[in-house]
Amino acid sequence: MAVVDITELPALLPRYGALIGLDLGEKTIGVAVSDITRMVATPLRTLKKAKFTDDANTLFALMKDREVCAIVIGLPVNMDGTEGTRCQSNRAFARNLLRLRPELHITFWDERMSTMAVNRFLIDELDASRAKRADLVDAMAAGWILQGALERLRGLSPGE
Repeated sequence: MAVVDITELPALLPRYGALIGLDLGEKTIGVAVSDITRMVATPLRTLKKAKFTDDANTLFALMKDREVCAIVIGLPVNMDGTEGTRCQSNRAFARNLLRLRPELHITFWDERMSTMAVNRFLIDELDASRAKRADLVDAMAAGWILQGALERLRGLSPGE
């Protein structure tokens, strides 16, 4: 397929099937997955980045195991709405995934403030130490991104 706007996604997906959410960092990839009804996002794990092909194959294996039908990638838009180098990097990651698997459905979700919100939650609600937060924040940020996209998708009907 290709990269599609989130408003186009419902018409492309089967009725049931999980989505995978990615928070792409410089050194790690936070991964979250939804249930097959696409109601709840669950942080899954944080991958330490290696070579792109290795990272992609790890993601493809996770997608196969969880019967994922689409990918939601966080897009780190600047606070003023512009896109910087990190957005370009995330878009390039999506293009490279599509080169390996052209049948994929990929969409982006504005991830502004996701890492900050997750860190605030971990500090305020869980009183998590800095070391514990480092282990959790990327996967939880992916969950935050994916949950936002799921809530938007619930408001869309196929073909809207």
